[in-house]
Amino acid sequence: MKIVIAGGTGFLGGPLAETYAEEGHDVRVLTRSLMSGDTRHDPGTGMPGITKVGWKPDGSSGPWATTLESADAVINLAGQSLSAKRWTASLKARLRDSRVLATRSLCKALASVGSRPQTFISGSGIDYYAPSDQPVTEREPAGASFLAKLCVDWEQEARHAEAAGVRVVLLRTAIVLERSGGALPELTRPFKFFVGGPIGGGSQYVSWIHRLDWVEMVRWIVQTPAVSGPVNVSTPHPVTSRHFARALGHAMRRPSLIPAPSFALKIVAGEFGEYLLASHRAIPTCAQQQGYHFRYPEIEIAFRGLFGE
Repeated sequence: MKIVIAGGTGFLGGPLAETYAEEGHDVRVLTRSLMSGDTRHDPGTGMPGITKVGWKPDGSSGPWATTLESADAVINLAGQSLSAKRWTASLKARLRDSRVLATRSLCKALASVGSRPQTFISGSGIDYYAPSDQPVTEREPAGASFLAKLCVDWEQEARHAEAAGVRVVLLRTAIVLERSGGALPELTRPFKFFVGGPIGGGSQYVSWIHRLDWVEMVRWIVQTPAVSGPVNVSTPHPVTSRHFARALGHAMRRPSLIPAPSFALKIVAGEFGEYLLASHRAIPTCAQQQGYHFRYPEIEIAFRGLFGE
């Protein structure tokens, strides 16, 4: 297969690209580190390796668009990291533009090529939904927060590819767990010093997914034509913050009794801290109905896989 990945060097895109390359697929990674249209082949990862293609995700197409020709799937993971910085107005604009403009560029490129890709998979997040302690499926409406509105705009841009006859799938991704990156290294830091515990009151729900399941679910979506529209990329068993902390402490052989106070988190992280405290109980109804099998459905199983017995 020919797979094109925007954002294919990041925490999620990197292992996805490597997995495809190791199986011998033709993998093209769109990157801003090269001039638009320039290419560089990396033969060191799998066979036939990974080809990097320079692009400029500014809302327009460009010479890189020919990379999408005859692709089996285009996977859009582009976007500035949602780090725990204080969200100023300028940072919010960058967070939005890095997602919306990149998606707009890809959709324009999709419409311009003669042999169009079969599938366009585009990122989103479970922050699309309003915070809730109740189970939330893909049919729930959008929330009203900044991140919810960003997800709505992001998804609307991706749906423009449907006009070109391309199957569109929207990845509403939960917290992705992996020891080497993402949120988990920050979450484990207090436990290393024996001061770990739940965030806030501990009763809010945490939706999560092991990174291996995230990679495998995206690959499964590519191979499952019946899947389209929004997909909650999360396990069937979200847990409370208290349950999450207890399981993490057990896996690390550390206590999990000291909560991170809500007010302190808001002081340090500002508005972003409010999102960390929000309750999300996303259920992967689409994946379950279409037969996806989770390798790590329970948090205790996931942490055993990440930290060992």
